[in-house]
Amino acid sequence: MTSEHRIALKNAGRINPEKIEDYIDAGGYKALKKALQNPPEKIIYDLIQSGLRGRGGAGFLTGLKNKFTSEASCVLLECMRYIICNADEGEPGTFKDRIIMEGDPHLVIEGMVIAAYAVGGQKGYIYIRGEYHKSIALIRMAVESAGMHGFLGDNILGSGYSLDIEIKLGGGSYLCGEEITLLESIEGKRGYPRIKPPYPAEKGLHDMPTLVNNVETLAHIPAIIRHGPDWYKSLGTDQSPGTKIFSVSGDVKNPGNFEVEMGAKLKALIYDLAGGIKGDKTFKAALIGGAAGTFVPQSL
Repeated sequence: MTSEHRIALKNAGRINPEKIEDYIDAGGYKALKKALQNPPEKIIYDLIQSGLRGRGGAGFLTGLKNKFTSEASCVLLECMRYIICNADEGEPGTFKDRIIMEGDPHLVIEGMVIAAYAVGGQKGYIYIRGEYHKSIALIRMAVESAGMHGFLGDNILGSGYSLDIEIKLGGGSYLCGEEITLLESIEGKRGYPRIKPPYPAEKGLHDMPTLVNNVETLAHIPAIIRHGPDWYKSLGTDQSPGTKIFSVSGDVKNPGNFEVEMGAKLKALIYDLAGGIKGDKTFKAALIGGAAGTFVPQSL
């Protein structure tokens, strides 16, 4: 029987998301302290070795994205590197980023600061879906308290590294969930996709090297830094290590978010974790991947 293995949701429902003290007591910001004691190249190396893939949909290797951003050269004399957390969760039926932000907002902040340090980021933005009122409030609170405790701002934990994070609200555009379109929105332009290449790592926000990561992706980084890439690779599959949060809704007895190792079966998600189908009816099909996804019939 398939059971949950929680990394991104480890603290959700177990700590008070409004209190940074609860997060620290649960081991929070230990990974950041460890990261700042190592050169940025070591963080990128560990992320590459872990095999972590982006949890926003494309599944690109997170460590390589960090590497490309850190190595990108600037056209202008003054080089500014940015990091952006994509929290514009607009896909119908998807609510896994919301539960991370509402249950453990400091995990997102910690992962973001570590990733920013790895690529030399000097400014960060969290782009949140405008309808996520509770997520917005808790992330704002987390940014403020992290700054007060020395985990954000100037000279973080005495390391000499500095990072400021600003929150930007989405205006309801479905397109802005895509990273290139999101950059246009942050710049104050119409949310319309740019032509790729160049990619954000080379020419992103304000034409500067930019790292864009999804909420769930960032939520995995602290655990990888704390426990090491080999630990992370022991979970999931060879091609996709680690865990993934699945949002299950519809005619199931126990709808919600379930974090399992990659490679879990759809049948296990529906029957072991979501409690099966209401009224014990026969399974016919499931829509996976949101509105632009596909229907999976019983035969598959």
